[in-house]
Amino acid sequence: MKIVVTGGAGFIGSFLVDHLVEYYPGEVVVIDNLFRGKKERLLHYIQSGKVRFVEGDIRQKNLLVEEFSGCQVVFHLAAQSNVLGAVGDLDYSFTTNVIGTYNVLSAAKENGVKRLIFSSSREVYGEPKSLPVGEEAPLAAKNAYGASKIAGETYCRVFANLGLQTVVLRLANVIGPRDTERVIPLFINQILDKQPIQVFGKDKVLDFVGVKDVVSLMAKVGFQEEWIQQPLNCGSGVGTKLVHLANCLVDLMGQECEIRIAPPRQHEVDGFIANIEKAERHLGFQPVSDLRLLLPEIIQYWQDQRKAMGV
Repeated sequence: MKIVVTGGAGFIGSFLVDHLVEYYPGEVVVIDNLFRGKKERLLHYIQSGKVRFVEGDIRQKNLLVEEFSGCQVVFHLAAQSNVLGAVGDLDYSFTTNVIGTYNVLSAAKENGVKRLIFSSSREVYGEPKSLPVGEEAPLAAKNAYGASKIAGETYCRVFANLGLQTVVLRLANVIGPRDTERVIPLFINQILDKQPIQVFGKDKVLDFVGVKDVVSLMAKVGFQEEWIQQPLNCGSGVGTKLVHLANCLVDLMGQECEIRIAPPRQHEVDGFIANIEKAERHLGFQPVSDLRLLLPEIIQYWQDQRKAMGV
């Protein structure tokens, strides 16, 4: 089996490659432009021949058509995956997340790919009217990132009507080692730097789900015989206030640290908890829901990273 992972050098993508190499024998091809991804995450696989790495951009359709030849399953994770980054560079966000996704779908259809798994986001819901949020909730993106994911989902539906099996997973806040520039790594590094933790929104609540649970679900919907045709939430089903998260990290790291509360940022959603009943019922999805079980590995990762850098 030939499997292609776009964005496979990124945070979630590299964990997906770990999972595929361990559990699904076959050829694994990673396409990544290294905008946020890091090739060194995959270096041991590349050197051993378990993964073939292609430095390329999903906005280059000819490259995709060539690399998708003979492929059965595509996992499409390549994206401008940061909300504030998308707001700050609307052109890159649109050309990558919308045009790039169209190119991936089109190249997959041209090559007779059987199934494509699209990494969407809880950002498609915008500011929900009630929590938890089920898949039937209206799509009302609050920012450019969410809007681009709605467009990607729409094109997935169009190509499903043309015969390509597309699966849409709406990811909550995925956490784990290797992640950067998002709330947990930012909080951890503020604590390690003995700086105040900056919390935007005293009542802000988010759904944090472990990356290993996420990639396991991705692989399941990618390879099982049944085609999941409706979008599926992928979260923990549990909400955590950011203030509570900050206090939890301070407690686990055993350091005194001031927590400063600032007003919410206008482009960010103030609250989200995923209703994951469909994934639980149809796929046996049982993610880790206790955040304190996931945080120690992430803390250790950043301590090791800073030690290696001499910080």
